[in-house]
Amino acid sequence: MSNPESQNVTDYPNSNTIFMVWKLNDNPKLKDTFQQLCALVLNLNNSVFNRFPDSRASCVIGIGYHAWNILDLPTPLPKELTSFEEIRGEKHTAVSTPGDLHFHLRADDKSIIFDMAIEISKLLSPVAESILEIHGFKYWDARSILGFVDGTENPHNEDRDFFAKIGDEDERYKGGSYLFTQKYLHNMKEWGSLSTEEQEKVIGRSKENDIEMSDDVKPSNSHIALANIEGENGEELKIVRDNMPFGSPSTGEFGTYFISYASTFSTTKKMLTNMFIGNPPGNYDRILDFSTAVTGTLFFVPTRDMLDEFSG
Repeated sequence: MSNPESQNVTDYPNSNTIFMVWKLNDNPKLKDTFQQLCALVLNLNNSVFNRFPDSRASCVIGIGYHAWNILDLPTPLPKELTSFEEIRGEKHTAVSTPGDLHFHLRADDKSIIFDMAIEISKLLSPVAESILEIHGFKYWDARSILGFVDGTENPHNEDRDFFAKIGDEDERYKGGSYLFTQKYLHNMKEWGSLSTEEQEKVIGRSKENDIEMSDDVKPSNSHIALANIEGENGEELKIVRDNMPFGSPSTGEFGTYFISYASTFSTTKKMLTNMFIGNPPGNYDRILDFSTAVTGTLFFVPTRDMLDEFSG
C-alpha cells in the first residue's frame, strides 16, 4: 500500500463546521459499533461527494490514544500518538483534556454537516458520551472573533500534503495525520480595551490588511513571532490549521476552535511550547493574556484505507 488514500485533512476551510468530541463507555457492543462507525464515515463522505459535489463537504474522524488501545487497533501505534501532556508556563497552561473520538465536519451548507452529526450521534450515543460540540462559522474574510485574519501562514498546494500527512518515516501509517485541538475562549472586554495599534502588536500583523510587521518592529512576544517555528537547521516547520470561530452573543462566550493537522506532532508541540513557556522561557505569546485554552487533546487520523480495514 504505497499510496494510501488519506482522509480530507488538507481541505481548505469553508463556511460551516461542526466539531464533536466523544468519550467511549465500557460497553460490550463498543467494538462492533466502532466497526459500523468507520463504515458510516466512509459512506457519509462518498454520499455527500456524489450528492453535493460543489459543497466541499467532508467528515474526518480522529482517534485518541486511550481509544486506540481499548479498541485493540493495530500495534505498534503511530509513533507519536500518546495522551497529550499539559504544557505549563509561568503564567499560562496548555491544558490536557480527555477525548476518544474527534469528528471534524465541514461544508458550505450547514444542512449537510447537521445531518452528518445526527447520524454519527445516533450510532455512538449507546456506547459513548458527547463531551464537546462546537458549531464554527466563517467570520467575514476568514477572521477570528478578535478581528484578525486567521491562518495566513497555512501552507498551500503540495506543501499541504507534505506538512499535514505522514510520509515514509512511518510506513505503516503513511498518509495519516496527527490532529491536535484546543478550544480557546476570548476575553473580549479586555481585548476591546486595547487600541488597534496595541492589538496589532499582540498579533504581529496589521488588523485591516493582514500585513506582517517587519522583524525590527514586530514584538518578540507577538503571536506571529512565537507561532512561526523552524527546525534545528533553520528549515521551515508548518502545520495545516483549520481554525474556526464560534460564539454566543447572548451569553458572551466567544472563542476559536484551534485545529491542526501535521505529519508529526512534535512540530505542533514545539509551537505550543513557544507560545506557553516562551522563547526564551518567560517570553510567552501575548495573545494568551486574552485567549484561554480550556481543552487540549491529541488524536490520530487514519487513512481511508485503514478505516476500511477497521470496518471489517
